[in-house]
Amino acid sequence: MPQLHPITAEECDEQARDTAEAVARRSYGKLVAFLAARTHDVAAAEDALSEAFTSALTDWPRNGCPANPEGWLLTVARRKLIDMVRAGNRQQLAADELQSVELAVAAPASGELPDERLAMMFACAHPAIDAGIRAPLILQVVLGLDAKAIAAAFLTSPGAMGKRLVRAKEKIRETRIPFRVPGSQELSPRLDAVLDAIYAAFAEGWSDPGGTDVARRDLTDETLFLARLVVELLPEQPEALGLCALLLHAEARRKARRNKEGEFVPLANQDPGLWNHQQIASAETLLHRASAMAAIGRFQLEAALQSAHVDRCRTGALNWAHVVDLYDALYELTSSPVVLINRALAVAELYGAEEALKAMPDLASDDRLAGYQPFWAARAELLTRTSTHEEARRAYRIAIGLERDPAVRRFLEHRLSELAD
Repeated sequence: MPQLHPITAEECDEQARDTAEAVARRSYGKLVAFLAARTHDVAAAEDALSEAFTSALTDWPRNGCPANPEGWLLTVARRKLIDMVRAGNRQQLAADELQSVELAVAAPASGELPDERLAMMFACAHPAIDAGIRAPLILQVVLGLDAKAIAAAFLTSPGAMGKRLVRAKEKIRETRIPFRVPGSQELSPRLDAVLDAIYAAFAEGWSDPGGTDVARRDLTDETLFLARLVVELLPEQPEALGLCALLLHAEARRKARRNKEGEFVPLANQDPGLWNHQQIASAETLLHRASAMAAIGRFQLEAALQSAHVDRCRTGALNWAHVVDLYDALYELTSSPVVLINRALAVAELYGAEEALKAMPDLASDDRLAGYQPFWAARAELLTRTSTHEEARRAYRIAIGLERDPAVRRFLEHRLSELAD
């Protein structure tokens, strides 16, 4: 019989941290949604859960990780939340009110934690919440992104985003916004914010195409799950179908975005044999279902663009005119400078880089572009094609400085070195 080595204190600490991190990635949104749906106080639910995680890092190394860590955290968070209510309302809170709070956040008798994230998302998209903060609020509350990551996704400063998120949570508490999926008459104005949040969260996870960052990989899985959940709940909403198709098209190409050495591979150079053709087929089915409803929206157009790129790479048939038309339709809906950047790259394939540079958005008219890496990368590529080398070098250097992904940064550095030669 082999000799068993005792587990050291350091190993216990590491195991506790690993377990807590895994639960945070897997169940943070579910736990916050369960607590907040019963108290209508999102900030208090987040604070109580944060304290529960802190307690876990003290208790679990000493007593071992529980068999049901989510249940343990929910029980501790519930106690913390009740303590907060008592401390904040010591003079005016009646005994029956306190008891109602205690019962409201009690753990479910079955031990199975109900998934109330979708109801939470629609609560965050309530008309009482400022329209511009609904999607960011969903990202923080339901998916656990911090203000810095959310600010980057919406091209704003972390400080301003943090303040707006705090005010939105106060609005939910003060007006006691119900946590439920709304009826058909209330659905449309809220659905857009929910879909925007899912898309922005997917994009955050997509920034780790190799799947080496566990948090971002789990975020991608979560957003795909939520997109499918919305489709299951709302099968007659074409934009929900369009979003799910878009995410599946993007995810289908994940393995082809890096070569065996881990280097970035642009779409034009990818091997279609590495794509997940089952996911592509599912995306096409959803897109056809959506188009049959004759109510075109942003995500359907985005998915149609991905479908066009896939078709060109598979068949070799040039379809750049069709791609430009799709970008024109998308810009009519969104007025987004991001759309203009991508459209300009398609224009370059049709009419050349000189025309494409004219089609690029104007940096002077939108200062957000100064910190937007794809703007500088696209500009550098187009300037290179026109042999405007000095400006191209400057644009490449800015793009390299803004890029977070090491593989993409190396790709841009290689392009810059080629230009220098």
